[in-house]
Amino acid sequence: MAVGDPRFAGWETVSNFEDQNTAVAWRDQLRRFGVDASCVADHPLDRFGRGDIYLVVPEAQWSRASEIVANLDDPDDLDDLDDLDE
Repeated sequence: MAVGDPRFAGWETVSNFEDQNTAVAWRDQLRRFGVDASCVADHPLDRFGRGDIYLVVPEAQWSRASEIVANLDDPDDLDDLDDLDE
């Protein structure tokens, strides 16, 4: 979890979350498909890992990341995405 890290300033937001565990799980799914995803926040999270968390990717990977996120609820669609990587 990067807080206020300027290295991610040019990255695009794919989704927003309120808790760290959920954000990290989505980040890990994107990484599984080869997307350079990270979780960032403008301010430190509270002691329960809650706050405004952004799942971000490099601009060039935003379309692919968005497609993956949109299809995470359908395992058949994810299999099709896996085939594209081969």
